[in-house]
Amino acid sequence: MLSFQGLVYAVLFYASLGLTAWALVDALIRPAAGYVAAGKLTKPGWAAILGLAVLVIVAFQNPLSFLGLPAIIAAVVYLVDVRPAVRGVSRGGSGW
Repeated sequence: MLSFQGLVYAVLFYASLGLTAWALVDALIRPAAGYVAAGKLTKPGWAAILGLAVLVIVAFQNPLSFLGLPAIIAAVVYLVDVRPAVRGVSRGGSGW
C-alpha cells in the first residue's frame, strides 16, 4: 500500500513521463522543414533532447531530481514555444 508521499511521487512520475513522451512523439510527427522555417532548432536536435528527457525520467524515476527538472523544462519549452511555431508554419496560417 502506498503512503501519501509515495502516491504523490507516483503521480508526479507518470505526469512527467506523459508530458515528455507527448513532446517527443509530437516532435517526431512534425515535418522537418517546419522547424527550419520557424527559425527553431532542427527536428533531429529536438528529437535528441526530448528522447534524452524521456530516458532521464524513466531512469531516475524522480522528476524532482537534479536531471529530472531540466528534462521537464525541455518538454515544456518544446510544447509552449516550438510546437505552436512549427504547427503555424506547417499549416500555413497564424495558428487560429
